[in-house]
Amino acid sequence: MNALLLFVAGVAGGLTGSVAGLASVATYPALLAVGLPPVTANVTNTVSLVFNGVGSVLGSRPELKGQGPWLRKVWPMAAIGGAAGAFLLLYTPAESFERAVPILLGGSALAILLPRRPRSPEDKPRRRRQVQILEAIAILLIAIYGGYFGAAAGVLLLAVFLRAGGASLAHANASKNLLLGIANLVAAVVFAVLAPVAWAAVVPLGLGCLLGSRLGPVVVRHAPATPLRLLIGAAGLAVAIKIGLDTY
Repeated sequence: MNALLLFVAGVAGGLTGSVAGLASVATYPALLAVGLPPVTANVTNTVSLVFNGVGSVLGSRPELKGQGPWLRKVWPMAAIGGAAGAFLLLYTPAESFERAVPILLGGSALAILLPRRPRSPEDKPRRRRQVQILEAIAILLIAIYGGYFGAAAGVLLLAVFLRAGGASLAHANASKNLLLGIANLVAAVVFAVLAPVAWAAVVPLGLGCLLGSRLGPVVVRHAPATPLRLLIGAAGLAVAIKIGLDTY
């Protein structure tokens, strides 16, 4: 029964994670529900979500075409951030960082909900030069959060890419899937070596994540962009409010 619950939660988490970056909202509570203590549930969740990264990247291949040069520049920031977040979880108190999560998440959800100002083609190169460094720093910080806990880290990345990069929702989602997958993979390696991973839970949860995440990019590719963007933003805002109520 526990395995079935984790598999269903994995499918839900994989689907919502690859579409909106909300995988942990489904998977982490399921691990608590089967009796894992919070820290063990957190690290087990991170290891399981490696499968989410694999499925979502495979599903995002059409949108990743042409993004290689930029992704090669920024993926080390995601890897460094994932490792840093994992070590923060293992060796620092959680309270202060957790108090910032609903604020960060709520702000990012609002950024996704707000309409973007149309840009002329000649504006984009100038704006890209202005935001490149800030964008890389944002990827690093969000990857740290992703390695640390990661609930709705994808919403943070989507907000950055949609507001700074001028990408379509499908292309921003594909970039988010790859970079968050890298950060999660690095954090998972750290946890596999140093943390109490519940491997028996990883198998059903990970398989569910793999299935659900493979379907998510297909949904993004074919769904109307504006309603989906509003749904993602609203979901992120709801999660921020829930985490805020629990935290404060």
